[in-house]
Amino acid sequence: MPDTPTPATLHKNPSAGAAASSTGADGATAVADRGRTALAVGVVEKIAGMAAREVSGIHALGSGLARTFGAMRDRVPGGRSSIGRGIKAEVGEKQTAIDIALVVEYGVVIPELARQVRENIVDAVERMTGLEVVEVNIAVNDVHLPDEPDVVEEEEEPPSSAQRPKLK
Repeated sequence: MPDTPTPATLHKNPSAGAAASSTGADGATAVADRGRTALAVGVVEKIAGMAAREVSGIHALGSGLARTFGAMRDRVPGGRSSIGRGIKAEVGEKQTAIDIALVVEYGVVIPELARQVRENIVDAVERMTGLEVVEVNIAVNDVHLPDEPDVVEEEEEPPSSAQRPKLK
């Protein structure tokens, strides 16, 4: 089985992509020409979010307000956590640009962390989507100190006396 081309090899060797779009010996159109693939913005945001979380030294993604609302939304029954929280992507047909907001752990070297996050996001998004990542803008909004509580820890559980009795 031949190796699957990566987006990088397709950009370096445009003729590799031309073979997929040509007609076969019997005159039939190749499968690659029978439709198009559209990626939702949320797909790119989730991939970027997962890639950013793989880098050690990140405490959270998003600004303080987004994290607070996200923590409340996560606690609602049936609510889902947002992997793409703190990430905004613009997606075109062939390119994407990504903005990400971070809260870093105290003690990390921020320029090095930003480089690692940027590389990880570019690698993951280009590999999984085939889109060219033209830029990854990183905003460090806060530094998490070791003795600071998390946003989720700040929210208090209602006292047990305030809970409703079970209905029969």
